[in-house]
Amino acid sequence: MNTQNQNGYMLLFRGNDWLKNLSSEEKQKVTDQWMAWFRKLTNEGKAIAGNPLEREGKIVSGKNRVVSDGPFAESKEAIGGYFLLDVATFDDAVAIARECPGLPYGVQVEVRPVATECPVASELKEEAQFASA
Repeated sequence: MNTQNQNGYMLLFRGNDWLKNLSSEEKQKVTDQWMAWFRKLTNEGKAIAGNPLEREGKIVSGKNRVVSDGPFAESKEAIGGYFLLDVATFDDAVAIARECPGLPYGVQVEVRPVATECPVASELKEEAQFASA
């Protein structure tokens, strides 16, 4: 896949429990590697934003808009942070994701193109054009 996207790509870092079995020195080493990686991407003009996310939060869901605790820090699926990339292709974004210093420790990196508009709005627009034709 070599899809180009004018709005960039987002890397979502999943898994917050990767550091629980590391010593303080190992945690510092990996943290330094993450920071160096982000600075390198920023200096190259490939990363335009990125931040870790706090461990606590709330989840709002359902028809009744129920608010519950979560995501939980120990969850392997929790999103721990993100980078917003400005690169030419999806393949470029995947190549950057493969450099993630957290991968050897169980972090997963989800790579997603940023949409120009809501996909549902696009589908509705296409349906309306088809119906009027």
